[in-house]
Amino acid sequence: MSITKDRKKELIAEYGLSEGDTGSTEVQVAILTTRIRNLTEHLKMHQKDHATRRGLLKLVGLRAALLKYIARTERPRYLALVERLGIRRKI
Repeated sequence: MSITKDRKKELIAEYGLSEGDTGSTEVQVAILTTRIRNLTEHLKMHQKDHATRRGLLKLVGLRAALLKYIARTERPRYLALVERLGIRRKI
């Protein structure tokens, strides 16, 4: 269910703004999106896993807050990120 170190490094390299960029909004949203997709697949098989469902909802809320921030501060970066990740635009 969690992300491997190698996958996280790939996401950082792909979405980071510079070498070793781990804290930018794009990287955080990309990592959260990967975790959300993994948990969604888990919940398709284990419908009664309510603890995981709660964690998933917390991750979705955190990602929404980060997306709202980037949409408010830099709209073109937000639009490009949403397009690259294949998630729906809310704003």
